[in-house]
Amino acid sequence: MRFDLTDLRLFCDVVDAGSITAGAAKSALALAAASTRIRGMEDALGAPLLIRSRQGITPTEAGRTLLHHARTLLAQSARLKEDLSAFAGGFTGEVRLLANTNALTEFLPEALSAFLADHPQVSVDLGEKLSDEIVGLVAEGVADVGIVAGTVDVGALTTYPFRSDRFVVVTALGHPLARQESVHFAQVLDYDLVGLDRAASLQRFLAGKAAREGRPLRLRVQLRSFDAVCRLVECGVGVGVVPQTTAARAARTMALAVTELADDWALRELTIVVRAAGELRPYAKALVESLRS
Repeated sequence: MRFDLTDLRLFCDVVDAGSITAGAAKSALALAAASTRIRGMEDALGAPLLIRSRQGITPTEAGRTLLHHARTLLAQSARLKEDLSAFAGGFTGEVRLLANTNALTEFLPEALSAFLADHPQVSVDLGEKLSDEIVGLVAEGVADVGIVAGTVDVGALTTYPFRSDRFVVVTALGHPLARQESVHFAQVLDYDLVGLDRAASLQRFLAGKAAREGRPLRLRVQLRSFDAVCRLVECGVGVGVVPQTTAARAARTMALAVTELADDWALRELTIVVRAAGELRPYAKALVESLRS
């Protein structure tokens, strides 16, 4: 068996993405080339690495074993590159950062722009996941740093406070909910909603909360940004659940009413998570320090 680093990185990307198509895109490979590489790995091993179905792919037992070792080897390769870069005029590399929707849209653009300006030789591979998914991926070493809701169980991960925010309900000025000081999410489910794309971690989070109420989300339209959600809410298409920071910004230029969500989960303390501070590579450590400041 001779797997190169491109093979190993592709395999990890395919498993993490849940499909060969998405994994190939993440690895910057054509689908045909990625499929050929995966088949070549399976032929060299003499056993299947992936179970393919209409719902996507899952690793076989052999695939899970390969995944574990591939992540270890890729981490060692990244550390080698980082250590040697010190002899070439400073460290270079990539930090893998995962965040939930709230952190990704409201707080990270500013925070990351400052970090990247100070570290021109470092790139950030940024992804969006649910908070509990992020905890698992950081623990497994898939990501270097995660930003999660403070309510999630982080296990043995090291944590640092990041930001505070809360979810609120935005409505058109004449909407029945606009006359209330606060509402519970169960009341919001009585109305049509404007939401984010189904892949967004917040949308999956809200769908889970609705399921616990035994109710569906009556989504009229799904968009790619909170600002677009607010614009359609202003036009009376439905109501939206967005971060308070978004609502405050949008209300300065749009005719919106902002109503507090009374549910406990609406308050969001965002937390930085890492496996262990002592295990962080220098540029990952630098990112954490930048985010904390």
